[in-house]
Amino acid sequence: MPDAPMQNTLKNICVYCGSGNGRNPVYAQTARALGVALAEANIGLVYGGGSIGLMGEIARSVMNAGGYVTGIIPEFLSQQELMLKDVQELIVTHSMHERKQVMFEKSDAFVALPGGVGTLEELVEQLTWSQLGQHSKPCVLMDIKEFWAPFLSLIEHMRREAFIRPGLEVHLTAVKNVEDVIPVVRNLVAATLDSERDLISPEKF
Repeated sequence: MPDAPMQNTLKNICVYCGSGNGRNPVYAQTARALGVALAEANIGLVYGGGSIGLMGEIARSVMNAGGYVTGIIPEFLSQQELMLKDVQELIVTHSMHERKQVMFEKSDAFVALPGGVGTLEELVEQLTWSQLGQHSKPCVLMDIKEFWAPFLSLIEHMRREAFIRPGLEVHLTAVKNVEDVIPVVRNLVAATLDSERDLISPEKF
C-alpha cells in the first residue's frame, strides 16, 4: 500500500462497518447519525458497497441527507452483500485486495463502526501500515456502547508486553459520540499536516 500525502482539506472518510445490524439497535442508529453528519459536513463516504447491515444504513443515510457516497465492492460479494446500486460512484473490483487498495486511495481518514472480523481486519490493516510508516491518515474507532473495549484492551496488553513499543506505536483514537467523530478527524488531519510541514520546511538560521 503506497504512502499518500495528506490532503489540505478533508474530502472523504472511509467507514468500515458490519454487513449485519448487530443485536443492539443503537448500532444502526449511530450509523445513520454518522451518515447525516458526513453529509452536513460535505464529507464524502467511502464504504464497502453493500446495501445490508450497517453498511446499507450509513450509505442510505448519507444519500438521504444529500451527501456523496462511493461504494467499493468485489465482484464476488455483489450478490452476497446486495450491492447498493444507487450510490453516486460504484466501483466493482476483482478482489478484496483491490477493493481495500481503492478504498485507501480514495480516503483521507478511516472510521470503524461495530462489525465482524472483516471490519476488524480492514481496521487492523490500516493500523499496521500506519505503524510501519506507510501512511499518516487518521484511524478512529467509534466505540459505541463499549463494543470495541475488548480490542482496546488487547492493544493495551500488547503495549504492556512490549510488542507495541517506541517506534512502532499504534495510532488509534477512540470516540464515544457521533458528534465527536468529524472534529476529532479534522484535528488529527490538521496535526499531521503541521507535522509534515515541519519536516519539509527549510532550516531556519
